[in-house]
Amino acid sequence: MARGKLRIYLGAAPGVGKTFAALSEAHRRRDRGTDVVVGLVETRDRPRTAELLDGLERLPPPAGDSSPGEFDPDDLLRRAPQVAVVDDFAHTNAPGTRNAKRWQDVDELLNAGVDVITTLNIQHVESLNDVVQRITGVRQHETIPDEIVRRADQIELCDMSPHSLRRRMSHGNIYPAEKVDAALSSYFREGNLTALRELALLWVADRVDEGLTLYRGEHKIRQTWEARERVVVALTGGPEGETLIRRAARVAARSRGGRPQPSHLMAVHVVPGDNLAHPLPDVITEQRRLLAELGGTYHQVIGDDVPTALLEFARGVNATQIVLGSSRRRAWQYIFGPGVGATVARESGDIDVHIVTHEEVGRGRSLLPPLAASVSRARLVWGWIIGVLGPAVLAGALHLPATDGVGPTTHVLLFLVSTIAAALAGGLWPALMCAVWSTVLLDLLFTPPLYALGIGGPGDRLALGAFVLVGVLVAFVVDLSRRRALQASRSKAEASTLSLLAGSVIDGQEPLPALLRRIRETFGQHSVALLRQEDDSGEWTRLECVGEGPCESPDQADALVSVSDSLALALRGHMLPAADRRILSAFATHIGIALERQRLAHDAAEAKRQAARNRIRTALLAAVSHDLRTPLTSIKASVSSLRSVDIELDAQDRGELLENIEESTDRLNTLVDNLLDMSRLQTDTVQPKIRAVGLEEVVPATLIGIPPHTVEVDVPDNLPRLRADAGLLERAVANVVQNAARHNPPGRPPIRVSASALGDTVELRVADHGPGVPDEHKDRIFEAFQRLGDAPQGTGIGLGLAVARGFTEAMDGTLTAEDTPGGGLTLVFMLHTTASDPALGGGAHPAADAAAEGAPAPGAPEASSPDGATPRTDPRTTEDD
Repeated sequence: MARGKLRIYLGAAPGVGKTFAALSEAHRRRDRGTDVVVGLVETRDRPRTAELLDGLERLPPPAGDSSPGEFDPDDLLRRAPQVAVVDDFAHTNAPGTRNAKRWQDVDELLNAGVDVITTLNIQHVESLNDVVQRITGVRQHETIPDEIVRRADQIELCDMSPHSLRRRMSHGNIYPAEKVDAALSSYFREGNLTALRELALLWVADRVDEGLTLYRGEHKIRQTWEARERVVVALTGGPEGETLIRRAARVAARSRGGRPQPSHLMAVHVVPGDNLAHPLPDVITEQRRLLAELGGTYHQVIGDDVPTALLEFARGVNATQIVLGSSRRRAWQYIFGPGVGATVARESGDIDVHIVTHEEVGRGRSLLPPLAASVSRARLVWGWIIGVLGPAVLAGALHLPATDGVGPTTHVLLFLVSTIAAALAGGLWPALMCAVWSTVLLDLLFTPPLYALGIGGPGDRLALGAFVLVGVLVAFVVDLSRRRALQASRSKAEASTLSLLAGSVIDGQEPLPALLRRIRETFGQHSVALLRQEDDSGEWTRLECVGEGPCESPDQADALVSVSDSLALALRGHMLPAADRRILSAFATHIGIALERQRLAHDAAEAKRQAARNRIRTALLAAVSHDLRTPLTSIKASVSSLRSVDIELDAQDRGELLENIEESTDRLNTLVDNLLDMSRLQTDTVQPKIRAVGLEEVVPATLIGIPPHTVEVDVPDNLPRLRADAGLLERAVANVVQNAARHNPPGRPPIRVSASALGDTVELRVADHGPGVPDEHKDRIFEAFQRLGDAPQGTGIGLGLAVARGFTEAMDGTLTAEDTPGGGLTLVFMLHTTASDPALGGGAHPAADAAAEGAPAPGAPEASSPDGATPRTDPRTTEDD
């Protein structure tokens, strides 16, 4: 069933006429013959709005419900109108209901195929909540995600100038008189209304621009090129993240003409490599939820240097803008450095940086950044142990009697070794600590005057100064060499991975699951999943996955990268360093290439199938030419004989010639009709007009022209009515009955047409006693242009049963073949009764139901044929298998 269409009347404030416009649209649709039901409308005691409810069917309030502003979506689903009017799209339902929000009720109606007309104020849009609060001073607690609103098929702005709206308020057309003064002096101030009106106009303008972009794409208009904006918002896990996300969403939306895509809005949280500083789980969870509602994606990366990690991430996703919050550090804390914002702005290059103020500015944060940037936590601990305890242990060892002959030069060299060991284990900072501590011990314990911080002579001072300098330089060089070694090792691994990836791109032999397994192995993840976002619902579905516990949606991923606007690669296992995203982005690009290759392969296969169909059409034309030529030749000969002046024909001869012309014409008509019916079925242009149909309306019409003694009918009068198109059903049954008549040999029992009710279905059986069909061929008889060996010669091209099955399936029924007891073939129709469709009603007495509906009497059906015309009742319009 096709999803219903959503139409939203959007206003800047209450009283601009949204409900009035929605009800006016309901009247217009009702006047055009559309089935319209008012599910819920809040008139708010406005007389002109209440007048529009007259003449519209209204859904009764739920039984026992004491809240006049609530409605039960199940009542509307049972009523199943074509269009439902449901006011106040952002309303929060009463506690205890199935859905927390009214927009979720509306979504159920849309999924059931019901079109919905609703209303919404701009202040209820989630991304504008904080802006509306700053304008009006009132925080809206009833909000609706932007994605839900943007998914609407039509959004119509109900606009009114602030002056006119205030005048309506003064006249008492919006609120009761006792509330007018308070409203005019607070929420309905002219400045507030002007700002809200601007928000509504800009929001709708974004939607218009989005439609224009779509139009230009569909019509391949390329005169103006526009850069693709990608916005990255940096989160710290603090409470200011909500403000930053909303601001970034507006930047992304205005950059792309309205609707942020997952690849346009990305939030990144940089986590230190030692995982010591985690944000509060509830804060980050709430921010991820808000980000998902606004159409963005959340990412976490590992990086001890926050500006570097942030810029690496932004460049890895080709970001054009970065949104940062103003620093939470106090003024004196800037002595430790310029801060993340200033560093990112200085080093961003061609990426624009937005610094956004917020309420947490200057309230303080942790003092110092982590000291180590290239070693693990365990090695850092060992480095500090060596740096602190190593010189002390060495000093104690040098005071043992066995070391009495060791001179000052050896002392310095041994302490220098401990400094190098600290540098190798823990990096620069433990080595610096070791160098200073070693200097102190050398001065106290080995340089005169002993046990005092003082150096005896210039030579000693120079030696100790040189030791400190050498220790610092050695520590720095060792730390730098380790960093370079790590970078070289990583570059080698990246080059090897990219080389393998490039090779697989060239040969094109690596399937998608194998590529996902390679990603999982390369990055050491538990699972990798390829997710796709549906255009109509915005929900994520999993296309392919490997590993245990794959992600169902992007918010479950530890690492996420976009493949396209609707595809994303989700990794679960552990977070990735920012530098790894370059490789992951390369994999994502390769996946896009692999999917494109699959699409091209599918197109190639479809081209092959199309070529095969063309060959079938060629063979069909050759076969049809014979079937057309035979009746045409017969007609031509008969007409020539009738017109001939050289031949004298009596009345009997003329009657035989006219009968031959009629039979040949019927045969041609049958052939052409079945060919047209089959073409409609293959192109999905058969549109059944479903209504309540009784079998007594259909079966008698299908037996016209068949000798009565050759058919036995057993169709009870009390069968429930069917949910079907009378014209299509008549054609399908006539084809089957005519096919049975052609295969039922003389002298055998007559054809039996019987029907019985089975629950919510009716089974119609047409049984013959002909040669039958083997089990392996029972499905083949329903294929187009299929004629088995038992088909009488010259009786058709094998479309009758194919058309019958196609029409039956178009009415949501089935047509299958069974063996007839004693020999022969039985074709079985299974059709749904009206009990399966409350909108059509039901009944056990078709004649009474037909009379109640004003339907034709049984035997004279009025229904649609495939082309909308009244169906024929002459069985000679059928075609055998």
